[in-house]
Amino acid sequence: MSGKSGKKTVVIVGGGQAGAAIARPLSKALSPETHRIIVINPRPYRIILPATLRLVASDQNDLENPEKGALVPYDKLFLQDNGEVIHASVTEVIQKPGEKTGFVKLNTGEEIEYHALVLASGSQWGGPINFPEGDKTMLLDYIADRREEIARAKDILIVGGGSVGIELAGEIKDIFPTKPVTIIQRDTKLLNTTYPERFRNRMQAQIVSRGVKLVLGDSLDIEGEIPSSAPAEGFKTKSGERLKADLVFRATGPVPNTSYLATSSLSSVLTPKGTVKVQPTLQLPGYSNIFAAGDIVEWDEQKSAAKAGLGHAPIVLKNLQEYLNGGNKMKEYKGSMEMIIVTNGKSSGLGYLDMLWGIVLGQWFSVMIKSKTLMVSMGRGLSGN
Repeated sequence: MSGKSGKKTVVIVGGGQAGAAIARPLSKALSPETHRIIVINPRPYRIILPATLRLVASDQNDLENPEKGALVPYDKLFLQDNGEVIHASVTEVIQKPGEKTGFVKLNTGEEIEYHALVLASGSQWGGPINFPEGDKTMLLDYIADRREEIARAKDILIVGGGSVGIELAGEIKDIFPTKPVTIIQRDTKLLNTTYPERFRNRMQAQIVSRGVKLVLGDSLDIEGEIPSSAPAEGFKTKSGERLKADLVFRATGPVPNTSYLATSSLSSVLTPKGTVKVQPTLQLPGYSNIFAAGDIVEWDEQKSAAKAGLGHAPIVLKNLQEYLNGGNKMKEYKGSMEMIIVTNGKSSGLGYLDMLWGIVLGQWFSVMIKSKTLMVSMGRGLSGN
């Protein structure tokens, strides 16, 4: 078991938006003489989430380039010689209630002892951004395969009309403007009721203007997993409509990546939907040395990279340092303002801020902030790249 160095070990499960936003400043704050930080991540890169749909749809922006794109290496994450990244998956967390240390088990067979633990394992995405866990070659091959199947497809069906489905359709239309693309959505409008109708209506009009067909208030009349292609006669919807497609993508939203906790001694902190129960300090109930951040946190808010990096991470960082220093002046998370930018290809999109009366920000705002660059430079800067 690792952890016999005499230093206190902080383990961070997940090297994504929340994990990186905690690990980097923490490495500056903790002395290499007394502490070490271990980030455990199953992939060799941090993948910048806003860029993923363009990454799998085309070679625009050179996003697969680790030196300037959406695949960010971990070589500059730590600001002092007190951290390391282990490319592995956590299979179990072991800590008895009342104890001040525990350990994580990895799929490599290694066990790592910790004095403090941060759970920031994010979401498990379906569809084209369900990136494999493995080495660099496996990841790059997966990206190339998705681009090839999109280019080869004659008719594309996207199941789910949330931000992922909309953005995927927009990226495909940028490269293949005449290729038939259909979005099917259970709700009668795109997105969800967190956002006002005027925003949803404008987003709908914008995506339709790109030539995307919408089938709203309907769903596929199938049981079990959605296949990657339709039968020869096409899919039948619950309302009886026939939809043809030789390529099908699921864009129905992610699930919390917390399966490693289900068989752990921490299983009691999981909700039925797989999120992690937290106190307002983002500590786990009954475990003062364990914190959670990002998509896995059970909190009444929409999940986003911005909330993980700008909302949760600073709270965890402050409280984690307070815990390690033996203090108890913890800061509480009060929630974050709802905001979203939904891209529609490289030159379009729409934004919304839940302030005042609710502000809808037009195409100019989306292009300036996200659509054109996908926030890649900002995302890379999070880990010093």
